[in-house]
Amino acid sequence: MQLEVRDRFKARRLAMNLTQAGLSKRSGVPLGTLKRFETTGLIAFDSMLNLALVLECLPDFDRVAADDNRALSSRSLDEILASTRARKKGRIK
Repeated sequence: MQLEVRDRFKARRLAMNLTQAGLSKRSGVPLGTLKRFETTGLIAFDSMLNLALVLECLPDFDRVAADDNRALSSRSLDEILASTRARKKGRIK
């Protein structure tokens, strides 16, 4: 999955005719980080989101790990904040 995402991001960058340096500058992600991502698939999640914003695929992350069949974009801000206030702990060690 990790390598597939890497390949998709790189293909999208090339389809938009962006160089690595150009994407790095527009996204604020250091060039070295982008090069490592395109080589190994390793990247911090916040950096990936910054790249996704520039590559116009940020809405694709809206459903990641959603378990209630509702995308974040379909919920009100009050609903989102209310769900984050309820602290939950895992019980299994």
